Amino acid sequence: MSPFRGSAQFTKDWQHFRFEVDEDHVGTITFIRPEKLNALTLEVYADLRDILAELPQRDDVRALIIIGTGRGFCSGGDVHEIIGKLLEMGTKDLLDFTRMAGTVIQRMRESPTPIIAAVNGVAAGAGAVIALAADFRVLAASATFSFLFTKVGLAGADMGSAYLLPRLVGIGRATELLMLGEKVDAQRAFQIGLANAVVDDGALAGRAKDLARRLAGGPTLAYATTKMLLSREMDMDLAGSLELEAIAQALLMKSQDHAEFYEAFQTRRDPKWSGR
Repeated sequence: MSPFRGSAQFTKDWQHFRFEVDEDHVGTITFIRPEKLNALTLEVYADLRDILAELPQRDDVRALIIIGTGRGFCSGGDVHEIIGKLLEMGTKDLLDFTRMAGTVIQRMRESPTPIIAAVNGVAAGAGAVIALAADFRVLAASATFSFLFTKVGLAGADMGSAYLLPRLVGIGRATELLMLGEKVDAQRAFQIGLANAVVDDGALAGRAKDLARRLAGGPTLAYATTKMLLSREMDMDLAGSLELEAIAQALLMKSQDHAEFYEAFQTRRDPKWSGR
């Protein structure tokens, strides 16, 4: 770990989901409440917030997969474990909760690590927004999306969904999905740009892992810079975007990976990327 990025020890045991890192530098967060379609609890939210804060400090995770066990990716907030408890809270505690939920999404978007949502079934409510905030969404054929916040009497704009979704599918479709909360199957998700790929259910984990390995084995500094620019330029004008890209590109032209590309090209071999 670079001494300039953090000093605290990494958490070794996450109680509310499974976290593993393989030999290809692919990390996987697996939701482990299949009997509840991996519905979120307050503790799961808190652990997601915290692991996403650690992720940029780690050198061993170069790509991240988020996936669920059983028939669901994540069905959103647990009705009893979250909604029931929130109804008993005052405004201060409610605001603390909604800000914590938003921080999960913010850290996903600000993380330099490419994130893949492998959607293996129901992605509803907060689960749909977690998938939305990933960089890539690979869906099983049986997967569905439901942004169902209005169906529980809350604003369809939650956890950044009204910011992210229009930029992905357009304002018209985002209005439809967030206001009506209707279920979107995998094929329609692919047609409107909400999914990058749809695969047979049995092929989902392998397809997500193949993509993660490709990202982890590539020029990760270039990938991280691309992700940062995509996120930052959402709110910039053309002149600001051009200047930011010029500065970023000039810095990357001094990177080891860029020099490695040229040497590999000269000697007619594949580049050996270091992410530096």
